[in-house]
Amino acid sequence: QLQLVESGGGLVQPGGSLRLSCAASGFTLDYYDIGWFRQAPGKEREGVSCISSRSGRPNYADSVKGRFTISRDNAKNTMYLQMNSLKPEDTAVYYCAATPSSLCVLQLNNYRYWGQGTQVTVSS
Repeated sequence: QLQLVESGGGLVQPGGSLRLSCAASGFTLDYYDIGWFRQAPGKEREGVSCISSRSGRPNYADSVKGRFTISRDNAKNTMYLQMNSLKPEDTAVYYCAATPSSLCVLQLNNYRYWGQGTQVTVSS
């Protein structure tokens, strides 16, 4: 039973912060790229960030650079997305994903395991 479970979503005011967590079970993240994706209602799912299993270097979508930080804690088998300076356009369901790779490619089809999603709503 290979699972990813997101948590940490919620309602936050513009300019606020949230930290999303994604706990893996049934496998370990040590040799997996991890990624965060998001999908707003009526829109396609888009890549937010990924981090390489080998180099640890992250990639970010231009829309979140300087505001979001992706990280992983292999000892805890958990990945994180720290989101600061949130904007209304960040409102979406956020999904964590993992795949046995080291390429850190923000392409949906490249990821094998997916979480169930957690809602992030940025509104006043």
